[in-house]
Amino acid sequence: MRLFLYEVVARIVAIYLCYDCGRRIWYGLVERKITLINTDLLDWWTPSQVLDRDSAPVRYWLIMGTQAFAMLACLVVAIIGWQPKT
Repeated sequence: MRLFLYEVVARIVAIYLCYDCGRRIWYGLVERKITLINTDLLDWWTPSQVLDRDSAPVRYWLIMGTQAFAMLACLVVAIIGWQPKT
């Protein structure tokens, strides 16, 4: 029962993260800018940066590639499921 609950929770979280990453990629391509979210726990009070495709193309495409990889990884987990070692 516990393993089944892990599978359901993992798939629900993966579906949400896949949707969120896909939405960020779509808006990043349409608006030509993406928000870089600060994930540093020690520096959480600094505001998020907005990366424009024309002014910072390398960082823009790095974040877009990272978001695309995360979306694909979440899609795999949503389809196959989480397979912890038992």
